[in-house]
Amino acid sequence: MGPKATASTGDLFRHPLNEQINMKHPLVRLAGLINWDQLSALMSESFTSNRGRPATSPRLIAGLLYLQYAFNLSDEEVVLGWLENPYQQFFTGETYLQTEAPIDPSSLTRWRNRLGEAGVEELLAETIEAAKRSDVIKASSVKRVIVDTTVMEKAISHPTDSRLLERCREHLVKVAAQYGLKLRQNYNRIAPRLSTQISRYAHAKQYKRMNKALGTLRSRVGRVMRDVERQIESVAVQGRDALRELISRTKRIISQRPKDKDKLYALHAPEVECIAKGKARKPYEFGVKVSITTTHQEGLVVGARSMPGNPYDGHTLAEALEQAAILCDVTPEVAIVDRGYKGIEIDGVKIYHSGMRRGITRTLRAVIKRRSAIEPTIGHMKADGKLDRNWLKGALGDAMHAVLCGAGHNLRMILRKLRLFYVFLLSVLFRHTFTVGLSF
Repeated sequence: MGPKATASTGDLFRHPLNEQINMKHPLVRLAGLINWDQLSALMSESFTSNRGRPATSPRLIAGLLYLQYAFNLSDEEVVLGWLENPYQQFFTGETYLQTEAPIDPSSLTRWRNRLGEAGVEELLAETIEAAKRSDVIKASSVKRVIVDTTVMEKAISHPTDSRLLERCREHLVKVAAQYGLKLRQNYNRIAPRLSTQISRYAHAKQYKRMNKALGTLRSRVGRVMRDVERQIESVAVQGRDALRELISRTKRIISQRPKDKDKLYALHAPEVECIAKGKARKPYEFGVKVSITTTHQEGLVVGARSMPGNPYDGHTLAEALEQAAILCDVTPEVAIVDRGYKGIEIDGVKIYHSGMRRGITRTLRAVIKRRSAIEPTIGHMKADGKLDRNWLKGALGDAMHAVLCGAGHNLRMILRKLRLFYVFLLSVLFRHTFTVGLSF
């Protein structure tokens, strides 16, 4: 059942939060810049059934998601921080100070899955409108944008053949014990030793011994897999699909070789891809490519979309500009990109990339030179935000995480301006008080 509106009743024995906190605090002022009613209405549309217990307040969930991605917090940390911070409680719409956690942290997972990519894009669009209301950007700024791609790494261990094979064997043995399947041998003693020995051989650059031990481990995992596969008909019907999926992924890991394409890099995350961006310190990154669109002058994020399949950068430009046009209600007229987008043309959009010479004036050269301003923006999204590591599950988790990271970056920009304004007010007040004191 969808959320129900509850009439707020006064409490004679408690003081409301607005009488206890500083109403000029940046979080308090930020709460006034966001159209919570519109967000609540949009988030409530995902509830199609009228049965069950009424859902949690959409403003509470939206506020917690904003706080989580603005301050780089986990689900558990944002709920516990909300309980200890009255300003965060006021930001999420509370009237009185609360002393109990509003929700279980797992509720955020279910809300994200219910909202989907379209729902979290509404959260990003509202941060863009809040930035306009707070004069962080001008309304015309969204007509000129910078577009670039980066890699959003998945929360997986570094994929090695030995580790992947050992994980497959562990899962197969665990499933066999769960469904009561009798294995001829589970290799619980031999396989971990082989996996450790393989890593030692690799460190010592003894590759012949390493490959021999790897072949032994591969054959042991294959034996366990075939033993489970022979007994799959004795498993309950509701568990067969998951078991077949595990066996299918195990077969892929056993058969794949270093030079193969479409490899499996994580047993629990088949959507992970190996992407090379030409970095000397990190030749390969394991995750998904993400396209980031920012305003040219201020660096506000007006678009963030995951691009599964590791496409060529130029082929992602049309989708990135389309998302920016939808979220801002304004179609970008100028796009500044790097040389990875050469040869791409889009109707109605002027595309400039670094290295262009023909028809480039001094003013345009300065505009193109500012393309590199998106690099520190991406760096802040990874260092201060959550873009450096994605813990959400599946391709849908990749899409939602990228959008929410953009919303978190926008909120940090707005809060930075509100803090500067707050410090300015304090300095003016102190100067006025000091002057009055001297006059007496």
